[in-house]
Amino acid sequence: MARDLKLTRNIGIAAHIDAGKTTTTERILFYSGKNHKIGETHEGGATTDWMEQEAERGITITSAAVTVDWKFPTEQGKPLPDAKNYHFNIIDTPGHVDFTVEVNRSLRVLDGLVFLFSAVDGVEPQSETNWRLADNYKVPRMGFVNKMDRQGADFLNVCKQVKEMLGSNAVPIVLPIGDEADFKGVVDLVKNRAMVWHEENHGSTFDIVDIPAEMADEVKQFRGQLIEEIAAYDENLLEKYMEDENSITEEEIHTALRAATLDMSIIPMTCGSSFKNKGVQFMLDAVCRYLPSPMDKEAIDGTNPKTDEPVSRKPSVDEPFAALAFKIATDPFVGRLAFFRAYSGRLDAGSYVLNTRSNSRERISRIFQMHANKQEPIEYIEAGDIGAAVGFKDIKTGDTLCDEKSPIVLESMVFPDPVIGIAVEPKTKADQDKMGNALAKLAEEDPTFQVKTDEASGQTIISGMGELHLDIIVDRMRREFKVEVNQGQPQVEYKEALTTVANHREVYKKQSGGRGKFADIVFEIGPADEGKQGLEFINEIKGGNIPKEFIPSVEKGFKESMKNGPLAGFEVDSMKVTLKDGSFHAVDSDQLSFELAAKMGFKESGKKAKAVIMEPIMKLEVVTPEEYMGDIVGDLNRRRGTVNGMDDRNNAKVIKAFVPLSEMFGYVTSLRTLSSGRATSSMEFEKYEAAPQNIAEDVIAKAKG
Repeated sequence: MARDLKLTRNIGIAAHIDAGKTTTTERILFYSGKNHKIGETHEGGATTDWMEQEAERGITITSAAVTVDWKFPTEQGKPLPDAKNYHFNIIDTPGHVDFTVEVNRSLRVLDGLVFLFSAVDGVEPQSETNWRLADNYKVPRMGFVNKMDRQGADFLNVCKQVKEMLGSNAVPIVLPIGDEADFKGVVDLVKNRAMVWHEENHGSTFDIVDIPAEMADEVKQFRGQLIEEIAAYDENLLEKYMEDENSITEEEIHTALRAATLDMSIIPMTCGSSFKNKGVQFMLDAVCRYLPSPMDKEAIDGTNPKTDEPVSRKPSVDEPFAALAFKIATDPFVGRLAFFRAYSGRLDAGSYVLNTRSNSRERISRIFQMHANKQEPIEYIEAGDIGAAVGFKDIKTGDTLCDEKSPIVLESMVFPDPVIGIAVEPKTKADQDKMGNALAKLAEEDPTFQVKTDEASGQTIISGMGELHLDIIVDRMRREFKVEVNQGQPQVEYKEALTTVANHREVYKKQSGGRGKFADIVFEIGPADEGKQGLEFINEIKGGNIPKEFIPSVEKGFKESMKNGPLAGFEVDSMKVTLKDGSFHAVDSDQLSFELAAKMGFKESGKKAKAVIMEPIMKLEVVTPEEYMGDIVGDLNRRRGTVNGMDDRNNAKVIKAFVPLSEMFGYVTSLRTLSSGRATSSMEFEKYEAAPQNIAEDVIAKAKG
């Protein structure tokens, strides 16, 4: 029987590291009857943290997908007679900045997001990064303030931070009853009643009680604010509100709140304590009520690869099949898995799809519904669902899979470039062959992890988003692929960029017995136009000074040479070349001559165009008790950091700064020493910036070593 798409929810759970995402996912699995025992992160028993490294470190590294069913509406924890079966695909994403790629690709295929905040720490740096990503993909979301049982928990303060720091309209739809150790329930501001959870049976049931007398004024105030926000959003309710605010019914509040949430005009905020089993069921009910189903998005847009015309697909089984592969994973039992989101149509196991990137047919031999690292085989998948495919030859992250007769290319995903690299070499001859295989598989899974060979030294360099990212990669090579490697010191991934325009003529001539080589090109080279990436190549050759068939070779030569910049051989991200004139020899000129002329011309003209070394600049946030602030700021100045803001958060100072990555190795240890172990920091890549002259000279000297 086909499921009603209106009852499907594809949601993610995202937050800063340690806000309790995985613990919350565990409670969802328990309350929905999927798990009969609660796995705890701190005991290494969480379902979605199935990798050994995740269990050991107590952090999430890969986004895990789980599928659960939830009956709604419920009363006191039990489904009502008219309850419908809602089908949830939930993705538990990592909070650590090194694994932002996992959040990025999950958001691309999700319809809604539950954003977790710690009631003690509020909005943290990674919350801001993930929030920006969700804004980019226009994902409607609601907030769940977790850890209400902890000392210093403050729900309304977190709501205020979400409003001010994330620039969004956070509106509480509950108020906590009791706080810290006494937190026992919530007041539902829509229904205007209180719920208190039972301590036994893991909080599966609760009592409806009178609103505590001492909270009456506060409840009235915040319920009034909620209704005011909704009336401001919905014009029909505004008239009713003006006449008598109490005349707005509970149903009208739900309907308007859902519309405002889908429109991202309101972020409904709820609270609870996942670890203490309170508030999770209410949050699940709110997901059913306010977050979108696949039907709420009218259609997904793409292009027809044959005509480049825009086309769209509605979320319907009757449309031709279209899906986006958002993650590739290797499973020891079933081999390579491609996670994909079906946007339209239906795909049966054993049938063929077209991969529009490679323009080749792929047979999807089996389809699974994922439950962390366990698979449940299903016979088919339909519009709006998320599944995993097995048996394909060549599918990469971001590929569109579609019906062969109705091709469509969906917008792919953009991933940041790695900023840090280390050299690795196999420990033994036996490890040599296995290492190449392991690295290829890991690079296929993770678009922010790259492998290249340094031409000068012959070393294998692996690059990623941070030290932890590369640590995990090396650890996975050892455990999953049984490859032992020696690793070098971390290296910064520098780049090069041209800063001015230069004109140049390059003549390539080679005479040796018989046929010679000849190419002559005149060109202008300089930085690319604002916002352009890669090579911008303009051909202004008039007449036949250079025959048409040689022009693509000139372009190819410049494109190839961008991999090795003119100063120290670092990559050049973007540049503009205008080919103005040139000449050729009727016998000696060929495509290779013109390609080589372009490469040699680039080396010569790159210096004329004032190439500079670009270094990665990181955005750093340090949270510290006030007494260590002076020492920490002084230390950042020594590291060429620029402090660009100081705030207060929960009786501590927050220092925000931009610091070059090359100065930040081992920073966590230094910070611990400076603050007697009381300060914490988090760092993420911000931008590339030209390095100062003395630093650039050192980098060039080392590269030429």
